[in-house]
Amino acid sequence: MQLWVGLGNPGAQYAMHRHNVGFMAIDSIAEVHGFASPAKKFQGWLQEGRVDGMKVLLLKPATFMNDSGRSVGEALRFYKLGAEALTVFHDELDLAPMKVKVKQGGGTAGHNGLRSIDQHLGPDFRRVRIGIGHPGHKDRVTGHVLGNYAKSEIDPLSDLLGAVAGEAGWLAKGDDVRFMNDVALRLGA
Repeated sequence: MQLWVGLGNPGAQYAMHRHNVGFMAIDSIAEVHGFASPAKKFQGWLQEGRVDGMKVLLLKPATFMNDSGRSVGEALRFYKLGAEALTVFHDELDLAPMKVKVKQGGGTAGHNGLRSIDQHLGPDFRRVRIGIGHPGHKDRVTGHVLGNYAKSEIDPLSDLLGAVAGEAGWLAKGDDVRFMNDVALRLGA
């Protein structure tokens, strides 16, 4: 069993923020793979299902980004899973928009959701980094991250989320390289 967590902030006013692309990825995976409806559990929304025959739990913490680790820690403890079963989908400033990279462990790069999970569990979990690009100057980072996707970005975002969901089977099987390659191929990169 695996726990896949999408990071974001709860509430309609945050729904299209770049910071919520982790929530969007989880929603796409749930839809494409026919997951059960979300249930309120572990201070978030949990869905159960299968990705290419592998049991996967999808979690969207409702604790706000800065406290995501509480929700994730509760779910892992309840299911008696370790950090090796955890995959976190999140926005990444240091990646070009609509690019996807997977890495195991590492730092938090100033990401409050990752920092919270790291504080609760340590750094040894898999991350699916979804590029949102850097606005160019550190003074503009907060507005960029907490800003909505532009109209011109909606179609590429939809393509990206479809590719992530469509190739999620490779993540379930632990083939991160094939996942990244096949997502890039779908996006024509």
